[in-house]
Amino acid sequence: MMGMVKALNLGGWDALAMNFRCCSGEPNKTIRMYHSGDTEDIHEVVSFVAASGKYKTICLVGFSLGGNVVLKYLGEKGSDLNPAVKAAVAISVPCDLKGCAMRLEEPSNRIYARRFLRLLFDKIAAKARQFPDRVTVKDYESIKTLKEFDDRYTAPLHEFVDAEDYYRRSSSKPFLSSISVPTLLINAADDPFLSDSCYPEREAVASAFLLLEIPSHGGHCGFMSFGKRGLYWSEQRTVSFLNNAVPT
Repeated sequence: MMGMVKALNLGGWDALAMNFRCCSGEPNKTIRMYHSGDTEDIHEVVSFVAASGKYKTICLVGFSLGGNVVLKYLGEKGSDLNPAVKAAVAISVPCDLKGCAMRLEEPSNRIYARRFLRLLFDKIAAKARQFPDRVTVKDYESIKTLKEFDDRYTAPLHEFVDAEDYYRRSSSKPFLSSISVPTLLINAADDPFLSDSCYPEREAVASAFLLLEIPSHGGHCGFMSFGKRGLYWSEQRTVSFLNNAVPT
């Protein structure tokens, strides 16, 4: 996030960096956390910035889960999107959540899945301390996959029936056809987390607004480059796209 802010600032843009609930180092006060399809908070931020009267142009940039939220938000709003929002960039996006969950269960990704579960434990433990009557970390070590985590925590805490319902309703892929502003989606071909279903080539071809780029390399949010003042390739590409997409 800080690298993208630096790149945008160097490109002449102001930037606001948004942390999801429970991701700022301080737990939020409600039992609700964040999830891949939660667009309410980003809508609140966009509305607040637009209402300030300081900016006539707002562009959105999201990474990974945040990229899914950005794409879903744009598609949900469609032609009702705040007119200040002119363009967007989404990077390394799991736009089909079920496909990604299955991908992370593959043996080659177990080290990543275990790391995710360790990081999520801290967030759930904080919730258990806040709401001991509703959240428990008892037998947490029995959870071996992200789907099991989503079944036990994400779904019930956010009013989904189960993980399958969460994945179906929160994936951005079904919303891509309704995007109404220039939007760049960058998913590397060698991203270890993304299933084949996360490369929406048909949707991009059919859309007048969605541009899909699939670099051969870059992994998951790892589009490193050298020179150019320490900027990643993805950061340079984002600034270039936004400068071209938004009339000056």
